[in-house]
Amino acid sequence: MHFQIIPSTCVCYIERVGFSIAYTVAADAAGINQSSKGTILSTFYYGYACSQVPGGWAAQKIGGRKVLLLSFVLWSLTCFLVPLDPNRVTILVVARLLVGVAQGFIFPSIHTVLAQWVPPHERSRSVSLTTSGMYLGAAMGMLFLPSLVKLKGPESVFLAEAALGVLWSVLWFKYATDPPRSEHPKAAAAGFGESLLPTDASPRTKMENGGSTVKATKIPWKKILISRPVWAIVVNNFTFHYALYVLMNWLPTYFEQGLQLSLQEMGSSKMMPYLNMFLFSNVGGIVADHLITKRVMSVTKTRKFLNTVGFIVASIALLALPIFRTSGGAILCSSVALGFLALGRAGFAVNHMDIAPRYAGIVMGVSNTAGTLAGIIGVDMTGRLLEAAKIEYSGLSSPESWRAVFFIPGWLCIFSSFIFLVFSTGERIFD
Repeated sequence: MHFQIIPSTCVCYIERVGFSIAYTVAADAAGINQSSKGTILSTFYYGYACSQVPGGWAAQKIGGRKVLLLSFVLWSLTCFLVPLDPNRVTILVVARLLVGVAQGFIFPSIHTVLAQWVPPHERSRSVSLTTSGMYLGAAMGMLFLPSLVKLKGPESVFLAEAALGVLWSVLWFKYATDPPRSEHPKAAAAGFGESLLPTDASPRTKMENGGSTVKATKIPWKKILISRPVWAIVVNNFTFHYALYVLMNWLPTYFEQGLQLSLQEMGSSKMMPYLNMFLFSNVGGIVADHLITKRVMSVTKTRKFLNTVGFIVASIALLALPIFRTSGGAILCSSVALGFLALGRAGFAVNHMDIAPRYAGIVMGVSNTAGTLAGIIGVDMTGRLLEAAKIEYSGLSSPESWRAVFFIPGWLCIFSSFIFLVFSTGERIFD
């Protein structure tokens, strides 16, 4: 199951990076201004934010396998059918909204599938392994797609992404299976009974005479939304994605305008932050499962330990980033920051399935909505901060111009780690 899901997260991030690359080239060639480019590039995240909670609900109702397939088919067809014409703004806005909405269903569906298949002592490694495909996809996209644009033009990126999406959909349709029933060892280990999806009339309760009856169960929305452990996850998801999206979108500008470096001359070294995320994400999962399996720490202590280490080290790297004035120093700090943030995912990002395995997709949807909003807020606010700094410091080449950009996510990491340390738990709190 893991090796069927990993390519899905990888392909998704290839699509996201690929659109940014292809659209930027096409828009620059057409003379589109920066404000209009920003509108198109940010449209995806609005659609993505809107479908997080509905995605978790749909995955609970009809199953993560089906929702994941429908999501891939929708965004792949959109990429294939919509022409990349920067002058047709309305069509591009609608297309990016559709792709955002479709991809918003993916991660809640993945968490639902994993929660139904994976027992507690394997969850850290499973989540880390499957989601690390995101970072590998981002690295691959940045490494290979600019060459494709140069050789075949921006439109070729859309077609290549659509082909990858369709290929994965075919393989998923052919080889993926529904969650195991209660007699399957995976289902028993994961803590599921006969009914794995909490529909209004699905759970069965045994009667004294050996028969069974259906007991209506509803999704506990109120309990989820007022739960402190859930909000600990939400806060940390917000911070993680704030830092990730700010670095993804503005680090190239920092290299070029802040450090006066050429991205082309930097070669493959600029991919190190994302490759580091891929590595540390998997290391975090392996370490967490080892600590839990060998009973070195409880689930609660393991989640808090890795989350705290990851976010505190990341905060130090982010606060130090504007001090370094060389490409090596900047790459080192950004790699440490993103790498240890990925390590922290073995804390907060797996905690959905600890506290609410039956509602993992919904809790994931709630927290990922916050993560997506963080991207919208962080990327937009960073632009405003830099515009103000450009006026105050007569350019963006001084470290003072960038201090607020990296200090905000740095202090957010410290705050979030404290919240998780105080309010999180590794115990199941939703039946």
